[in-house]
Amino acid sequence: MDENTGDDGEMVGLEVTACERCPTLVDSRSQIVNGTGPADADVLFVGEGPGATEDERGEPFVGRSGSVLDEQLMTVGLDRETVRITNCVRCRPPDNRDPTREELTNCRGYLETEIERLNPDVIVTLGKVPSEHLLERSVAVTKETGTVEDVRIGEKTKRVLICLHPAATLYDRSQTDAFLETLETAADLAGVDEAGPRSQGQTRLDGY
Repeated sequence: MDENTGDDGEMVGLEVTACERCPTLVDSRSQIVNGTGPADADVLFVGEGPGATEDERGEPFVGRSGSVLDEQLMTVGLDRETVRITNCVRCRPPDNRDPTREELTNCRGYLETEIERLNPDVIVTLGKVPSEHLLERSVAVTKETGTVEDVRIGEKTKRVLICLHPAATLYDRSQTDAFLETLETAADLAGVDEAGPRSQGQTRLDGY
């Protein structure tokens, strides 16, 4: 058992295998939804939490928002197979509500452990909740999308890129360009060109 998980949670590698810290979420989930993607991915996308489709299939961002994300990733030379995608909380909140502060706190150790073990070049926050959770401040996502900050997460300082949630482009097509430009920034930070990831996977940032 990882020292960050506590007595009522268990994490093996990058996956939480058992947790009952949040009784409401335990009741509303059908399964724990862990992150997906390589264990050495250079780009980590962090969403808010699983929705109904994610809870059913056991993967993050597999609904309409996931389709948008997948399509735009390919546009900038990334793809679902080379990045990792996870959430602030790994269990679906009832009625797809936002996770509470307590629920975010209960799941924080898992996220920090995932980040520490993955050691990505850049963390991309998809939407308001993950942006404010990792930056620990109020975030105006529409205005700040594309902004990069160095943030202390666990024992290390990581590069965090604020990004719109993919759903924002479904509700407001005018947000598509900003979303795509932010993904281009993520690709640039990870050393990805238009031909795709360099060498065998993605190249680490020199000196970071």
